Amino acid sequence: MIDVLALAQALIRTDSVTPAMGSVFDVLDAALTPLGFTVDRFVAGEAPDGPVENLLATRGGTGPHLAFAGHVDVVPAGEGWQGSPFSGDVRDGLLFGRGAVDMKGAVAAFVAAIPAEPTIPLSLIITGDEEGPAIYGTRALIDRMAERGVAPDLCLVGEPTSTQRLGDMMKIGRRGSVNIWITVPGRQGHVAYPHLADNPITPLIAILAEIEGITLDTGNAWFQPSNIEITDLHVGNPAHNVIPGSAQARLSIRFNDEQSSEALIERIAAIAQSHAPAAQVTGRISGEAFLTQPGAFSTLIAEAIHAETGIAPELSTTGGTSDARFLSKLCPTVEFGLLNATMHKVDEAVAVEDLYTLTRIYAGIIARADA
Repeated sequence: MIDVLALAQALIRTDSVTPAMGSVFDVLDAALTPLGFTVDRFVAGEAPDGPVENLLATRGGTGPHLAFAGHVDVVPAGEGWQGSPFSGDVRDGLLFGRGAVDMKGAVAAFVAAIPAEPTIPLSLIITGDEEGPAIYGTRALIDRMAERGVAPDLCLVGEPTSTQRLGDMMKIGRRGSVNIWITVPGRQGHVAYPHLADNPITPLIAILAEIEGITLDTGNAWFQPSNIEITDLHVGNPAHNVIPGSAQARLSIRFNDEQSSEALIERIAAIAQSHAPAAQVTGRISGEAFLTQPGAFSTLIAEAIHAETGIAPELSTTGGTSDARFLSKLCPTVEFGLLNATMHKVDEAVAVEDLYTLTRIYAGIIARADA
């Protein structure tokens, strides 16, 4: 049997700031191969968003195919740690290190939960680029799966979903995300001669005022209301007596399953061009909203959690985006993992006891999926 603490420490001790390559995948490969997995490691993409290393591990069996998805890349450590951010030290019952929570701990827990003898078909979908652009990570893995005929029936994503206690929350969906840039052209000139210039700030203010007044929806049974946030304004005018030649704004929209990214981009473009016909509007879609309707899969996960913790988890769609947005197109997808209180923070840490409990929960999920 694999010891979850030892494996988590080995993963943390590899400096795998996104995009992760090499040694962190060596650790996983060495753990999975003796368990009978066929391990497929490949590199995808080129600069600036690549190259990225990914790992697809598969093991046969009978019954429904359960996939576990996660990432071994981490955000930069930052300054101010009590020790090395890649030490994997245990102090006062806590395992410290970048990625302990997000999400090397959960990856280690799932590997440690795998039974030695094959039961149901299992696969691990592990990317080195979830914290970065995510262009050549899980999306490339999905393409690889299609090429190899790997088609899971259920997918568990090990993101840190718990909030106060391990087991208090699981995610059955996520809001979508789109960023939109608005550029309003003008004509530069001297402020004393406004009739010879065209100030782009004036229409941009009107555009943003109309956008600020939008209520996209009021939410629904599973999602909070969609919201638009103005995240940047830029003119870049170093002089006090010059009317600028252009003005820009950026929006970030987090939206529920009543909206779509393309429709939102079109709506913002129509507003912008009604005030400034020459305005340019571009959008970058991070992902659409998705929902895995509560049912057999979420129930078996909840039962496995309750059996080990005594907690009935809340089913939620809150939080930011995750790679579940891509995987949900393949099969029912649910996220469950460790406490998220210290993710991305200095001195990120997980309770060692929680690692062992999560391992038992994941083992329970595998066993129930086989029932």
